Amino acid sequence: MLRVYLDHMATTPVAREVLAEMLPYLESRYGNPSRPYDLGAEAREAVERARERVARLINASPSEIIFTSSGAEANNLAVRGLAEAQKGRGRHLVTSAIEHHSTLNAFRSLQKRGYVVNFLPVTHAGEVLPERVEEALTPATTLVSVMLANYEVGTLQALREIAEIAHDRGVLVHTDAVAAAGNIPVDVEKLGVDALSISSHTMYGPKGAGALYLREGLRIVPLIYSGVQEEGRRGGTENVPAIAGFGRACELAMESLDRVERVCWLRDKLIEGVLEIEGVELTGHVERRLPNHASFIVEGVDGEALMLALSFEGIYMGNGTACISQVLRASPVLLAMGYPAERAQCSAIFTLGRETTKREIEYVLSKLPGVVDKLRRISPLWRK
Repeated sequence: MLRVYLDHMATTPVAREVLAEMLPYLESRYGNPSRPYDLGAEAREAVERARERVARLINASPSEIIFTSSGAEANNLAVRGLAEAQKGRGRHLVTSAIEHHSTLNAFRSLQKRGYVVNFLPVTHAGEVLPERVEEALTPATTLVSVMLANYEVGTLQALREIAEIAHDRGVLVHTDAVAAAGNIPVDVEKLGVDALSISSHTMYGPKGAGALYLREGLRIVPLIYSGVQEEGRRGGTENVPAIAGFGRACELAMESLDRVERVCWLRDKLIEGVLEIEGVELTGHVERRLPNHASFIVEGVDGEALMLALSFEGIYMGNGTACISQVLRASPVLLAMGYPAERAQCSAIFTLGRETTKREIEYVLSKLPGVVDKLRRISPLWRK
């Protein structure tokens, strides 16, 4: 039996090169980067080297990178920190209905504090239409947050156009690029955004490290207060091993972007084979999607049941964002895209990695039809 991991949107394995970068800071170079003596200086050097590598991945300046514990924290820092910093100008905010729950819940927390938030609808393909953003803006709007790529359906958004619309009205723009970074080129200058979130563990780095890009000169209110770490923008002793690994992972990501065509070919082979199964529909935009992302509704099959059944065959896939997958309910993203709850519960997500092979895809396609058939025979959702 093959072991096939196709849940890279949930997390990725730590690359060997990344682990090698981290180990010295878990063993001999354990100093606190805030100390001036040699052990501290070694740790500080590792953090700043990583900052340069992260900045290079997204075409930013090192001074514009704030290290966090995760993409979720980066999203919260961007949304809450920028909103609070600008509340004197206005308390109206705009986002989409299909954002990661870390972003959505950050906006909901601001609603409870008197902010007005527009949660924009999306198309059936999961697109945030720029004209909807423009219609939502008011003189009191200070922030628009729209993700670059959706975790569940892979749809890529027209961020450049959205940013131009917002900036014409003096509104800041944040994007959650956790799903995109490492899979497609991400350039903050080309996107025209003011803030951008990324995470280490979705690009072959360790868990426990993320980053927020914040355009030079912008003020942000910290979520965590402490000393002078991260220029006073994020308190707490830096997670040096994870940050060092994150930096190396960003370097590897830049080197791997030339493999996109191969990953696209494998993804398309998977999509073609899965769609041969009766009652299966591709979700997300057919063309404008992440190169490693294939998502479906498998009618009559609960997504959680399919995920578990395939794991017994050595196949690992997803059925929603990993942070809420233990909550047995229909996907909020698919509901926002107009799917009825009964079908939105039947989500199946396959996300390929750099090392995914043709043999692995063929193995999945050989096992999936039989597993689907068995589950449908006992499923109250299948009404053939």
